[in-house]
Amino acid sequence: MRTFLIPLALAAAFGAAGPASASEDTQYWQTLNISVALPDNFKVSNETVRRSSDARGFYEIENNFMVGKKLNKVVTVWLGYTFDPQYNHGTLRVREHRFRQQVNFDNFAVLGKVKLSGRLRMEERWREGQTGTAWRLRPQVKATVPIAGKVTLSVSNEEFIDLNNSNFQTVDGFERMRNAIYVTVPLSKKISIDFGYLNQHSFVPNGPDSSDNVLTAGLSASF
Repeated sequence: MRTFLIPLALAAAFGAAGPASASEDTQYWQTLNISVALPDNFKVSNETVRRSSDARGFYEIENNFMVGKKLNKVVTVWLGYTFDPQYNHGTLRVREHRFRQQVNFDNFAVLGKVKLSGRLRMEERWREGQTGTAWRLRPQVKATVPIAGKVTLSVSNEEFIDLNNSNFQTVDGFERMRNAIYVTVPLSKKISIDFGYLNQHSFVPNGPDSSDNVLTAGLSASF
């Protein structure tokens, strides 16, 4: 397990390696996440992600609403819906809808000061005006370590695995990888901010891969 953390940290810090011919883009993602605890270990969460880039300008605003049930100290199960309109320089291109099922494994292992967490997410996707349902799996693993007081450093790896083909999902199997490194700073017991770097490498059939270098910033509130 210790040897696993080293490549994960390096991948997140420097981005997934890809062919020299890969096209690149610089992007900027801002996230707002609000979660509210409910009786009987239930929880509701709403996450909004705004994305823009040098190549496409403002191109996406993704909203994820989820309801979760904490089964024990480690495992939480979630169901949710995603509304994902996509743009090109602010002009609407398509509206995507997703049904999401997810299992979180919080702090499933501890190695010294390093805490490991994981997530397994299944998504079914539909696009307005296009036929077919696209199924994909998104496993993620994350390592978190304190660096100063309650300030933490996290590195994560997330993979996108396409389980079928549709009009808009054309890659077989491993489609995309996201590697991230970020710092989380608590502002109070309920509110925190984070900022960091994410590399998104996409595998493009019959063409050059794409690699996005993303600056990330987020605000989270838990009640």
